[in-house]
Amino acid sequence: MNTKITGTIGGLALLLSSVVMAEDASLKNTFRAGVYFITYHVQATDISGPMTPAGLNAKIDSNQTLYLAYVRSLTKHLDLEFAFGVPPTTKTKGKGPATLGSVPFDGVEISSAKWASPTILLNYVFFDETARFRPYIGIGVNHTAFYERRSTAGGDAVAGGPTRISLTASTGIAGTVGLSYRFNNDWHLYASYSASRVTSDLKADTAGLIRTSHLNFRPRTFVLSAGYSF
Repeated sequence: MNTKITGTIGGLALLLSSVVMAEDASLKNTFRAGVYFITYHVQATDISGPMTPAGLNAKIDSNQTLYLAYVRSLTKHLDLEFAFGVPPTTKTKGKGPATLGSVPFDGVEISSAKWASPTILLNYVFFDETARFRPYIGIGVNHTAFYERRSTAGGDAVAGGPTRISLTASTGIAGTVGLSYRFNNDWHLYASYSASRVTSDLKADTAGLIRTSHLNFRPRTFVLSAGYSF
């Protein structure tokens, strides 16, 4: 996986170095703002550790957050996009048996965490700059760090006491497809659909009792935004 990421970054750098000087006169800046609609298609190993019954897993609710991006036009057809936004809070719910003894589990919120998840993308934009509609595709790299990780009262009850949660950071490939609509030279509307690879190793510590799981969050985002170019 690291080889793929290194290759992607190297390819982006090589392409940028070959085009930026050639069309410097056409450089243009755009700021975008809108809404991320995020869904998670979680694949996770069952939670394992001492005194942990089989079949305990997790799922994450969809959410929304503010989308912000800075885009630098490198040529008539290549844009470099740095996408970020207000870090969303994900809420993790139990997936598995309805109860563990007398403690509810399935569908109960067991933990939460905030995501800082910037993405850099190199986008190829079709058609001429004067076209009203311009589809685009992009590939790049996402980095996600998790903070404010908390076990809920329901999670503590399931674990058997107050629990500390850690999640390793993730760096992975990201891709997007989108469509822009030009009002005029300065204002545009955008709609895009993106996917990125975000994985993490979970460690839950309950008074020294360690439980673990490996998660592939598989986030998918739909973005609606407006942009101002100058």
